Amino acid sequence: MNDLNRGYARSIPADRADMSVDAGLRSFMLGVYNKVALGLLLSAGLAFLTSAYPPVANQLYVIEGGRLVGFTLLGTVIRFAPIVMMFVAMFAMRNPTARSSGALYWALVASIGAGLGVWLLAYTGASVAQTFLITAIAFGGLSLFGYTTKRDLTGFGSFLLMGLIGLVLASLAQMFLHLPGLSFIISILGVFIFAGLTAYDTQNLKMAYYQMGGDRQSMAVATNYGALNLYLNFINLFQFLLSIFGSRR
Repeated sequence: MNDLNRGYARSIPADRADMSVDAGLRSFMLGVYNKVALGLLLSAGLAFLTSAYPPVANQLYVIEGGRLVGFTLLGTVIRFAPIVMMFVAMFAMRNPTARSSGALYWALVASIGAGLGVWLLAYTGASVAQTFLITAIAFGGLSLFGYTTKRDLTGFGSFLLMGLIGLVLASLAQMFLHLPGLSFIISILGVFIFAGLTAYDTQNLKMAYYQMGGDRQSMAVATNYGALNLYLNFINLFQFLLSIFGSRR
């Protein structure tokens, strides 16, 4: 669920190796991080709305005695909408523009945010807040590592993407088999995979910046796709950490 627009060429001229001092790169990355931050803010607002405002929550969830026990039809649709949207985008958006990639980003952020209310219903507010803070600190450190490291993470990223496919398949299997202990293993692997992808995607954005050669259209598209990848890394990292350390209601 996190593989849009990856795999930029990695050949960078030697005189651009020290990219941490490049003002243009810093401006480009700041645009990506700002979009991620706004996406997280929108997601948090929608998650609160769909979990704490009864007229909306009752349309999405089956709640008995203050506890979540299931999903309505609309809730199920919203739950799987991001996956469907991403699969459609992979085939339909062969030549994305700044407008179409931006629309995809905000549509996915909105649908994911609307579905995040389930975590606020399933876990205590304190554990959600603590896990979010831990995720933000970890995400910042991992992204900083990907931005500053001189090591090429291409091979590591390919390994992580293979692990991501296995993680998705294992999660689908667990939805039907409900094997004891498998959910915990999936959560542990998920933390490591999305932690690594955060560093990998950040470095990938660095490489993309120089490959685009200042083309504004390409940079706008890369900003949207880069923000989407980092946003998905953050959300998935948060969810897996919450499933491990969160306190259920």
